[in-house]
Amino acid sequence: MRPAHLTPDPPVVLVAHGSRDPRAAEATRALARAVAAARPGVTVLPSWLDHTEPGPTAVLRELATAGHSRAVLVPLLLTAAYHRKVDIPAAVAAARAGGPPIEVRVADVLGPADGRVDAGLLAGLCRRLAEAEPGGYDALVLAAAGTRDPRARGSVGRVAAALGAELAVPCRVSYASAAPPAAGAAVAKLRAGGARRVAVAAYFLAPGLFHDAVRGAARDAGAAAVAAPLTDVCDLADLVLRRAAAQLG
Repeated sequence: MRPAHLTPDPPVVLVAHGSRDPRAAEATRALARAVAAARPGVTVLPSWLDHTEPGPTAVLRELATAGHSRAVLVPLLLTAAYHRKVDIPAAVAAARAGGPPIEVRVADVLGPADGRVDAGLLAGLCRRLAEAEPGGYDALVLAAAGTRDPRARGSVGRVAAALGAELAVPCRVSYASAAPPAAGAAVAKLRAGGARRVAVAAYFLAPGLFHDAVRGAARDAGAAAVAAPLTDVCDLADLVLRRAAAQLG
């Protein structure tokens, strides 16, 4: 039980990229519910940078108006690229500029932080792979959305290396946009190199057009299985809570 003299945990605001595909917004809401269920008593609110309301600025202003003096914002992003560097700081600055004051602490993205791949992220990817292909595989492709930021691509590469080491199989990276190789090409190269059963791990937080394209291309190239996005897998909910807790000392 929490000692009476301690203040309650601040609200946790999840910030997703946003998509025109309604499945993406529902996945974010499902993750918010999973995070709240894992930490009863903590307010967990979803928000989106684009396409879906409310945005993080509106959520933070509503919390301040309701009397909250602080909040923790957790980016639902797998790389620390443009949205983490530009869009999220701008949203926080806008929330601070109008209405009652609120202290906002911004957590690390869910992908590698300080070069380290979180064990919970790997566990979530492994869980989705096991659901998609319980029979096993001898090679993997880690399919990501894609980015032009070389540091962000480097972080995806670190996840692929860690996932391959965890499962003791070769693992190549592929991208749905912005950078090669595409998922089908990565699957085909592994098969040409002798792999008989290639599975694709989905480095996505939500379903949408990118995941649909990856699944179709990978299947056409002969992939044995394509995992579902992480969505509300329990390991991801735990990672969100740990990212938030790190900002609270």
